[in-house]
Amino acid sequence: MKRNEFIKISGIAGLSLAIFPQFSFKSFSEKFTRNQLIGKGNPDIVGDSYTSKMHKSAKEAFHKMKIAAEKENINIEVVSAYRSFQRQKEIFEGKYKRFTNQGLLPEKALERIIEYSTIPGTSRHHWGTDIDIIDANAPRPANVLMPENFHGNGPFCKLKMWLNENAEKFNFYEVYTDNGNRKGFKYEPWHFSYAPISVPMLEEYKERINVIEMLSEEKILGNEHFSEEFVSKYVKENIFDINPKLL
Repeated sequence: MKRNEFIKISGIAGLSLAIFPQFSFKSFSEKFTRNQLIGKGNPDIVGDSYTSKMHKSAKEAFHKMKIAAEKENINIEVVSAYRSFQRQKEIFEGKYKRFTNQGLLPEKALERIIEYSTIPGTSRHHWGTDIDIIDANAPRPANVLMPENFHGNGPFCKLKMWLNENAEKFNFYEVYTDNGNRKGFKYEPWHFSYAPISVPMLEEYKERINVIEMLSEEKILGNEHFSEEFVSKYVKENIFDINPKLL
């Protein structure tokens, strides 16, 4: 780059920073690496366990939301947060082995898995922006992440009603909504996403990640059965058919 061109670009960036504090040099370059997008490492993830690891900005917002909920005697507990590619791979391949050993054809096993579980490299939990939450002050059922626990006489009804009224104030949005027209993953009233980070990550994921190529490169068990038709449908329904506020 010529010196005059560099000075011109630097001047524009500096002016933008002065007018719009949230603007940064990231606007001139790639925002996220491939590894960040598919869960193979992210320097912005903080925490020391699968229930505490989150993107640092999401963690700050969650802490504020948790404090607000405590005023209503609701103790928001995270049961799952950041999940690495490797961990998702272990979950996925474990289910694939179990279902095929039970006699399911590989294609049917894949369909069964994606009712609730994501294919490694495609999980929103890879970003550190998404959390599965319950109310620790309520009686704990044997199976906590079930829709009926959040409705009717379920133990987490109070939490769900509070989230309906307040979660968006902290920029957390329900991902897989109870919408009869929505396809893909089934309704998850416990799964919320921190939009200021997850929205741009999803946008870049769409632009940069070829899911078929990624699955082949990462040698995921059963990848030879990921037809183009299957993956195309999965991407459309399971990755992008979500709460419109997160698109």
